[in-house]
Amino acid sequence: MMNKRSLFLFGCLLCSLTTMAQTPVSWTADNGNGTFTNPLFYDEFSDPDILRVGDDYYLAGTTMHAVPGLVILHSKDLVNWENVSYCFDRFDFPDDRFSLKNHQEIYGQGIWAPCIRYANGQFYVFSNVNGKGLQCYTSKNIEGPWQHHNMKGNIYDLGVLFDDDGKVYAIHGYGTVKCTELEPDMSGPKEGTERVIIPEGNGVGEGHHMYKINGMYYLISTDYRPNGRTLCSRSKSIWGPYETRVITADETYGYHAASLTQVPPGEPYRIGQDGTKFALGPVDKDATAATNAHQGGIVQATDGTWWALFMQDFHSIGRTVCLMPMTWEDGWPMVGFKGNFGRAPRTWFKPGTQLGVYVDGQKPVSQPHAPYVRSDNFDGKALGRVWQWNHNPDDKMWSLKNGRLRLQSMPAEQLMWARNTLTQRVIGPQSITTVEMYVQGMKDGDICGLGNINVPCSWIGLVKNGQQLILRCFEQLTNDTIDTPVTLDHDKIWLRSIGDYDHDQAQYAYSTDGQHFQTLGRMMPLSYQLISFQGSRHALFAYNINGNKGGYAEFDHFTVEEPCANRSQNIPFGKTFRIINKATGRPAICDMHGLLYDTRADDNRPITQFQLIDRGQGMVSIKCADGRYIKVYGEGLPGDVRFTTQSDEAECFLWQDYLDHDFMLYSLRNHRYIGKSPTTGSPYSMDYPGPDPARRNGAVLQWEEVK
Repeated sequence: MMNKRSLFLFGCLLCSLTTMAQTPVSWTADNGNGTFTNPLFYDEFSDPDILRVGDDYYLAGTTMHAVPGLVILHSKDLVNWENVSYCFDRFDFPDDRFSLKNHQEIYGQGIWAPCIRYANGQFYVFSNVNGKGLQCYTSKNIEGPWQHHNMKGNIYDLGVLFDDDGKVYAIHGYGTVKCTELEPDMSGPKEGTERVIIPEGNGVGEGHHMYKINGMYYLISTDYRPNGRTLCSRSKSIWGPYETRVITADETYGYHAASLTQVPPGEPYRIGQDGTKFALGPVDKDATAATNAHQGGIVQATDGTWWALFMQDFHSIGRTVCLMPMTWEDGWPMVGFKGNFGRAPRTWFKPGTQLGVYVDGQKPVSQPHAPYVRSDNFDGKALGRVWQWNHNPDDKMWSLKNGRLRLQSMPAEQLMWARNTLTQRVIGPQSITTVEMYVQGMKDGDICGLGNINVPCSWIGLVKNGQQLILRCFEQLTNDTIDTPVTLDHDKIWLRSIGDYDHDQAQYAYSTDGQHFQTLGRMMPLSYQLISFQGSRHALFAYNINGNKGGYAEFDHFTVEEPCANRSQNIPFGKTFRIINKATGRPAICDMHGLLYDTRADDNRPITQFQLIDRGQGMVSIKCADGRYIKVYGEGLPGDVRFTTQSDEAECFLWQDYLDHDFMLYSLRNHRYIGKSPTTGSPYSMDYPGPDPARRNGAVLQWEEVK
């Protein structure tokens, strides 16, 4: 049975989205007013490493088993990005595992945790390939072509430093951190140079990023035991000794750890196995676990400010990137600001601005835009940059022809074994993906459609059984197959995936006319998992279960609609609203005694109603319907949220948009949030460091319009 949220979501999406916009609005962190809201991308981008060269920023990320591999994005402002390169089109190792041949695969392996650097007039991207060792890709142009250097050696999850004396160092290892000098021609590690620089017992983890700043060596790393923390270690020498501090912890932006796919104890995961042997693990909504903002690089912006770009687990979406301001304190690069170190606002002012106003009246260097064009009509000569193949493709078995993508089926017993499966990451927090599929070329035993490459996987598509076409929905988790007869006009069907990824659920639908869609199968739970180390991925596929090279399917008008991408109505300017505390469900009240408190749920008096005063650049003041303005007295003491009748004395907050009418109020004076304890009975105060994972510590609020 659908819950209320599901009914609302599917009612909106299925009833109103009968056609798709030609140019769908896509999530961008840029709010268009000098501020941004995390995450930078609402789709997967793991293990980010950041580099600035002059006025340009480059971000490299993990691609695991998908190709093209090692993605590189470019930005002029750290907020708006575009995909400019991949380091390679396909894995060039003569190994069946990289191509899904002969029942061999590299799910959860491949290439990961890159380090991007610039030296000697060229770009370097270092990374590891499972079973092949350290790899390096070099190019004088960020767009390529890239030269591949197989450096081998047991070095992974590394940071690389080109030192002032010309030596090149790789820092690697978990717990016991090692430093190894690399040959300058990238032929391999320099023999006999590996040394331990931080011994086990110092709480240091992995995912290293090494910098030399003002003559001091700084190592940014991540620890996941017992939960996720990001640390900085510093030394006057590359070889140590190092001292270490935590620079951020517990910053989840109000997202708890997701359900993880679990495999029976003692039984390794096998591609294509009966999904009923899987389990979706329990969810502890109060747990930070290792899903908080962690692992990534730091960079100094062109305006002199410092920033961290760390990844965070966003449930079934996978891992994505958050941009977090930093403050240097006593020689340490701390995430956040004095008074609340270790935490960072979800919404903040863009680099190059002062409180959202561009320095010296300069115009923004980038207009708000998404990093990818997700929709594709396949009219071009090449696939869009957003697409990646699941393992190396067989280029003889696919084509772009007559404005369509043609996939020729090859033998496979299950989606995860199907070669030439074309994928792109799902986009959150909600999205609806639709594709037209032409089936006149299908042959007996062919299965073609739209799926989700994840563990467990799922799909909706057509099965050719003799001369009969069967519409089928398959869910691996339940090993459930739902068949329904279908009559197609013009040998064409529309397939759709409707995802609510913030809440880890999705459902398939289909149409025979492109206008009226019917759901097929249940609302499926989604998970994140450490088997393929990827989140959910849309997949266009064609394979043959009879062991034959069968026919083909053609795909056209792949469209992605994002209902939450336009956030212009998320701040209730011009509305009268109540403020509901997420922890208690009770509305705030401007108590006549002079304190901001809470009251019973059915209290609708004017002193429970509020309006916003727009201070520009996302900054607001809050006015009660009786004419009083919220003002903060003191430095975070309980009871310090009071009122004034003078507009110019009203407190100025930076509105923190948490979507779905959830929000927080961030003080620009003490860098903390308004909140009210759900247990102590104290009034509202300005002393909360941030949200807890379940959004029920009293700091996350919800606005409810008063009609």
